[in-house]
Amino acid sequence: MAGIMKGKYYSPVFKVLIFIIDFWLIERAFAVTKELGLVDGISRSEFTTFFLIFSLIWIVAGFLYKVYRIDTLSLVRNVSTNLLGAFLVHIILVFAILQTFNVFTVDNRFLTAVYVLTAVFICGMRVLYKLILKYIEFSGFDQRKVIIIGATGSGKALYQFFSAQEAASYVFKGFFDDDATRETSEYKQLIVGRLSAIKSFCLREKIDEIYFALPLTHDELLQDIARFADDNFIYLRIAPDFSKVVHDNYNIFLINSIPVLTTRKEPLGISLNAVLKRLFDIGFSVTVILTLFPVIFPIIALAIRLDSEGPIFFKQLRPGKKNKLFDCYKFRTMLVNNKTEVQATKNDSRITRVGRILRKTNLDELPQFFNVLLGNMSVVGPRPNMISQLEEYSKTIEQYKIRHFITPGITGYAQVNGFRGETRERELMAKRVEYDVLYLENWSLLLDIKIIFLTVWNMMKGEKQAY
Repeated sequence: MAGIMKGKYYSPVFKVLIFIIDFWLIERAFAVTKELGLVDGISRSEFTTFFLIFSLIWIVAGFLYKVYRIDTLSLVRNVSTNLLGAFLVHIILVFAILQTFNVFTVDNRFLTAVYVLTAVFICGMRVLYKLILKYIEFSGFDQRKVIIIGATGSGKALYQFFSAQEAASYVFKGFFDDDATRETSEYKQLIVGRLSAIKSFCLREKIDEIYFALPLTHDELLQDIARFADDNFIYLRIAPDFSKVVHDNYNIFLINSIPVLTTRKEPLGISLNAVLKRLFDIGFSVTVILTLFPVIFPIIALAIRLDSEGPIFFKQLRPGKKNKLFDCYKFRTMLVNNKTEVQATKNDSRITRVGRILRKTNLDELPQFFNVLLGNMSVVGPRPNMISQLEEYSKTIEQYKIRHFITPGITGYAQVNGFRGETRERELMAKRVEYDVLYLENWSLLLDIKIIFLTVWNMMKGEKQAY
């Protein structure tokens, strides 16, 4: 269960210490590179300026990918996913700044050496952190005896955490529950007593922590247990059961110390993430427009003109973020007709010869990079459907409207997973929506980059559903 417990509690000072050590490791990487004589042609002021840029961008990338929360992650995930993602974002931002501002030139050998040494130092230190934490956990120094009040959904999630290898410092002593229906479940052998037996059991077994996992309607019991815990120096943790209110994918955040629960993960609801995605969209779109358009546009425009009568571009109103309508641009791939709200089908007679090639290679979507610059589309996101599809599927597919929480994209998670083209059956659209919601709930810049690479790969090898 997201939000219940992803790791043990550690002081924020620990995270600050890791941050300071990372900063020192980056400084060491620069110092070693200088000792190796790889800074030729770079003045002292340029060296210092680049070090500060490099370090500050690492702070941004590090917080985006939570590389300072090593206590909550396995070593493999911390190094392979979080650190890799942070380094990838860091490289993109550093190169973007160097190319955009062009204040000074950094030698490729120097840049490569700095990145290799930084990666080795930081990854090595992460391994050392985890080894130290594991030693503390398995030595028994930090071992705690715990009980859970309530064999509920959140109570079972806590038990699974305590039973996992990563939680070796917790010793689970049992559930306490009065609900007879839960005594017949798979957890019945773990229920060691009724609620009335909690206090005597805690004193006898010298319990360190009590986890309250019943609904908050048991307020009198909660107050009683809180007083008992305070009187006997036992830590009380509250993990109320919300299983009847929200699904497993919820988040909890604080507003003025008040815990607020969301019904799903919403990474793009965080302003910093939204700004990062927008900056990436602008940078990527400008690059495509300045590099590809001068070469490809004249060829495609001429081919469309020679193949059939009509305009080069086609625009159509499409629903965007929060269903706001916008003009979506494409290269025209069909004969001029009055059936623009009818979805294209295989061997559609309206599609021109040039249009068939453009659709097969996705080149018809290129003008949408101007939509991205205008802000009504993103490079990656749920594909914008027709208005008629919005009206139809909003009534029949439960999560359809959720996909419109975010800006639509030129390509999307559903498309690279094989769900593109014609949707004759409702089930096909439902599957697209499922992938769109998965994208919304699991967005990261690394995921966007992965989808872009998969889109290019699919363009090169060809797709059966592209027509």
